[in-house]
Amino acid sequence: MRILTIIAATLGLWIAAIGISHAEATYAPQKVVYHINSDGGEDGAGYKPALNNIRNHINAVGAENLDLRVIMHGDGLELLQAAVDDQQLQGIIAGLKNDGVQFLVCNNTLTGRNIDPETDLFDVWPEDIVPSGVAELGKLQAEGFAYIKP
Repeated sequence: MRILTIIAATLGLWIAAIGISHAEATYAPQKVVYHINSDGGEDGAGYKPALNNIRNHINAVGAENLDLRVIMHGDGLELLQAAVDDQQLQGIIAGLKNDGVQFLVCNNTLTGRNIDPETDLFDVWPEDIVPSGVAELGKLQAEGFAYIKP
């Protein structure tokens, strides 16, 4: 019985030590680009997990250690279209922007689909529009940004 108590205590200390070292883990600064080009689907199921991934990424690395861009083209613009009438989605996007996330929109998609960024998309400014979403992805990857496709 005494041996089991010692083993249990040792195991408990070992687990606690792992938990402490894991909790104290830090990440080096990161440059990351998230790629969103699929539609939101029913109830935003297509892009809400991506927004959750982005929030978790910020929480893990820290906004001060993260240069995070979101490139949206094609059906991915539905994210910002849906946000026009969805206050909860607006809050999520605004919170991410407040943490330094840049949401970049493809001008080719805007032109090809006749989308007016001022009226049809939530919180898009001229500096948020890139000439080509896919070209911007290539450019950022060449600059050392890690590519994530949620």
